[in-house]
Amino acid sequence: MADWRETALTILLSDGAIDDREVNVIRKELFADGKIDRIELEFLLELRHKAQRVAASFNLLVLEALKNCLLGDGVIDPSEASLLRHWFLKDGKLDYGEKRFLQELKAGAKQTCPEFDELYQQSLSG
Repeated sequence: MADWRETALTILLSDGAIDDREVNVIRKELFADGKIDRIELEFLLELRHKAQRVAASFNLLVLEALKNCLLGDGVIDPSEASLLRHWFLKDGKLDYGEKRFLQELKAGAKQTCPEFDELYQQSLSG
């Protein structure tokens, strides 16, 4: 049986880029139930990481999916903080957009764990 994730990655990345048309399809399918689960989120993050080029609308979709998944219950727990750390620090540093996004998560969360607070403080200091 084919692995849906690998098949989708192969098809979407066949030209190395994610364009607006593909973003519309991804949005329609992944947000069909109004929420993003952890598996869908990790798929989007892997797609973002492997793509050579992405449309601005794809970056917005990824941020929307992150917020939807991570703030769904209002709490950023250690596993979610670990996910953020893994993907945001893949290149060893936080860029401006990632720092801003962490600020938005902090403001939107009812509760955060110490692991997230540490990442957040790191974003403020450098």
